[in-house]
Amino acid sequence: MTPVPQDEPHDGPVAPARLSRSERRLQLLRVAQALFSSEGYHHVSMDDIADRAQVSKPVLYRHFPSKLDLYLAVVDECGRDLLATIDAAVAPVAAGTAQDGRAVVAAIVRAYITFVDVAGEASTLLFESDVTHDADARSRVGHASRQAADRIAEVIVQVTALSDDEARTVSAALVAMAEGAALHRMRQEGSASAQVTADLVARLAWAGVAGLVEDSRTTTT
Repeated sequence: MTPVPQDEPHDGPVAPARLSRSERRLQLLRVAQALFSSEGYHHVSMDDIADRAQVSKPVLYRHFPSKLDLYLAVVDECGRDLLATIDAAVAPVAAGTAQDGRAVVAAIVRAYITFVDVAGEASTLLFESDVTHDADARSRVGHASRQAADRIAEVIVQVTALSDDEARTVSAALVAMAEGAALHRMRQEGSASAQVTADLVARLAWAGVAGLVEDSRTTTT
C-alpha cells in the first residue's frame, strides 16, 4: 500500500493535513490496516480508526459506510499486493522462459515469503482473518488466496505432467506450506533467512511434486 505524503515535522501545534479525497482514503486504509492487523476486526471500532487517523467520524463514514466495508477494502488492497507478487514469480512460465519445475516451485515459495516480509502482520488479514461470521465476507477475504492458488495450479500443469485437478490439489498444499513457513519466519525470533527458508520449503515441496510427476509418467507408460 503506497504511503500517504506527510508534512515535515515542526514545533508547535500541527493543523490537520488537507488531503485530496484519494489521499485521505489511502490514509484511512493505512490506519485501519495497522489497527486490524494488531488488534483484530472485532476489537477495533470506527471510533478507534477515526481517532488514530485524526478525522471526524462523518469523514470516515463518507469514505466507508461501515467497519466491514473498510475491513474488506483493506483486505482487497492486501490481496492485490499478494497477486502482484505471485504474478511476478510465475511470469517466466507465462513468457516461456521458466527454468525447471523445482526452480518454479522455489520462486513461488519465495513470493509468499517476500509478501509476508513486506506486509508484516497485515498478511494475516488474508491468511488468518477473524471475520468468519458472514459467508460473503469470508468469500471476499479468501478471494485473493484462491486466485493465487489458481494461478499457481496453471503453472504446475505447465511444468509437470499432472492433470488440472491434480495440479489444483498440489497448488493448495504448496500454498499452505508457503504461507505457514512465511508466517513462522515472521513470528519466530532468530528464524532462518528468507533465502534459506525458501530453499528448505521448496526442496520439501518439490520432492513431493517430483514424486507425483514420476508416478504419473510411470502410470502412462
